[in-house]
Amino acid sequence: MKILIMPDSFKGSLSAKKAAKVLEKSFSQVFPSAAIDLLPVGDGGEGTLDALSQNIAMKEVWQTVSGWDGRPFSMRYMQFQDQAFFEMADLVGLPMFSKEQRRPLDILTIGLGELILQLQAGGIKKIYIGVGGSATVDGGIGLAAGLGYRFYDKEDQLLSPIGRNLAKIAKIDDTNVPELTAEIYAVTDVKNVLCGESGASVVFGPQKGLKSEEIAATDQALKQVYNLVDDGLVNIPGSGAGGGLAAGIVGFAKGKIVHGIDFVLDVLDFDQRAQDADFIIVGEGKMDQQSMAGKAPVGIAQRAPKKTTVLAICGSVDQQVLDFQAYGIAACFPIIGQPGSLNEALEKAEINLERTGVNVARLINNARSKCFD
Repeated sequence: MKILIMPDSFKGSLSAKKAAKVLEKSFSQVFPSAAIDLLPVGDGGEGTLDALSQNIAMKEVWQTVSGWDGRPFSMRYMQFQDQAFFEMADLVGLPMFSKEQRRPLDILTIGLGELILQLQAGGIKKIYIGVGGSATVDGGIGLAAGLGYRFYDKEDQLLSPIGRNLAKIAKIDDTNVPELTAEIYAVTDVKNVLCGESGASVVFGPQKGLKSEEIAATDQALKQVYNLVDDGLVNIPGSGAGGGLAAGIVGFAKGKIVHGIDFVLDVLDFDQRAQDADFIIVGEGKMDQQSMAGKAPVGIAQRAPKKTTVLAICGSVDQQVLDFQAYGIAACFPIIGQPGSLNEALEKAEINLERTGVNVARLINNARSKCFD
């Protein structure tokens, strides 16, 4: 029997690699002779780079850029031949800020554009940017400023490239933008568009700290800016990822949007590795409506061979999500065993995951045994 273990990270508690190791321990106890293949994944959100680096020999490099507060910041990227991979979340990731510190309209992302230019100058031909897990809603104007764009208000005053100034932008100057010769890709973990009811401000703004009275105004400001850039971008699937960074990569850096989990599965040669798998075990911190929109567990399930059974083991499961089979997942098992606080759940994630993994493995073993009686 072959089991492919492919969790995403359990945010706030376990990395994808650690979760895969825990599940391997669980299933090995019940199936000691099974071929267990670990393939931790990411879907464009934070942790994607770490997941890729576990499976591909990439060189880790650190480069100094402008940080979220304008001060020098050491930003990492991974290099493979003439390709580079980095994550927005390494510069402005939501976990970097406490709830009291979250100010999505006041955080700078200039360093992302600076890093693109540095990589291009170093001979990199393809640049992949994971845009999930950010603490910002700036529509990509920070990255644009790092590339050399300048933003002005009606009085021709230079504006700081932060989300709070989106509504003030009346003119965009590209005089200082060099030729972009590298191919640039926004690797997105969601398919939300930039504006509207399923847009960056409305859907993701609150979790980043956007106040209720700021949501509609920010959504309108994003529309206003992209009327100046390219109004067609607001309806492109994935353009709302990263607080609108994905739209900015297309509009300001002539880049393209790629769906994160499909990109990762292609890089990891998933179709070949899953060809003879009997079971694929997927998982993430919380299975909810966003998961159903194509995040890692569902993306994997939809590409799995039809003969392979896909099971999900997650930190928790939203009560509104019930029809897992419609998305290719046979069953979903939450690991929380008893009522408690969020902190308790995070602290006990490894113990709970191992216990649940063993129980799922025993269920499989029992069912298989009865089938062959």
